[in-house]
Amino acid sequence: MKVGPFTSLVLVKKRDLIYHIFLIWISIIPVALEYWVYWQLLWDYERPLHFYIFLPLLGFVMYLTAVFTAMVFAKIILIFVNFIHKPKEGVFLRDPSDKDYRYWGLRNVIKQWPFWLTHRFPFPFLDNLAFKLFGVKTKFSNSLFEGWVDTEFMEFGKNVVIGQGSIIQSTIIVGNLLIIRKTTFDDNVRIGSHCLVMPGSHIGKNCILNSWSATVVGQVLEDGWIYLGGPAQKFKKNVFFEEDIKDKIKLRVDNLEELSQTYDSQYDKWNRKKIKKEKKEEEKRRIMQGL
Repeated sequence: MKVGPFTSLVLVKKRDLIYHIFLIWISIIPVALEYWVYWQLLWDYERPLHFYIFLPLLGFVMYLTAVFTAMVFAKIILIFVNFIHKPKEGVFLRDPSDKDYRYWGLRNVIKQWPFWLTHRFPFPFLDNLAFKLFGVKTKFSNSLFEGWVDTEFMEFGKNVVIGQGSIIQSTIIVGNLLIIRKTTFDDNVRIGSHCLVMPGSHIGKNCILNSWSATVVGQVLEDGWIYLGGPAQKFKKNVFFEEDIKDKIKLRVDNLEELSQTYDSQYDKWNRKKIKKEKKEEEKRRIMQGL
């Protein structure tokens, strides 16, 4: 599972097992009922062929039934939990005595089973449906499937793609503090693979965050720019969403070797500028220290 601050590899605390047991049990009941009806209708000891022919289709229907049942009942539980203690942004103490920290953990425990089920589906439709059901503002045109995305205080515009292995957070634990801040993505955002987007980040329209890059808490990426590095810095204007993109692309390569050479030269040019800027800042710092 790649969604939420809790993954399927995280061990559940004993006091939280009741939520998992209930949701798993309530998901199995309609699945077992469907199988019983199917058995009654199609099983024939003399002619069992029809039973086995349609069995894969039944398996798919049973899986969808389990997913929707888990999502609906998890949503009902969350409504009661949020009525008792409403989720909110802020900085909270990482201690069981802090209600915001305690209920944050409880909300994620409740959502763990339905999100684990939806992520077994090979297409992003069910993931987006689960996000929308649990309060994340997103569109079905978005591809969040390959990333590890928090399940609350997230807002996505349209046509947003999260790269493989990227971590998109609205919450983070730093020492003994829990930070919860809304993370926002505008339209046409591309997040490369293995990126880290920290809580409170605002990714502007038509932005690209290059692979292996990271934002800091509360960072704002301006519209129409390509960012890279950690923390993310402006690299160049993004023209890939403009209508006359073909006329603006100057890169023409016929083979991989030429493409690699062109990329290396462009990267070296950018890196030289960065080193020159850092040297100037270091020299200025030394002068100030001397004064």
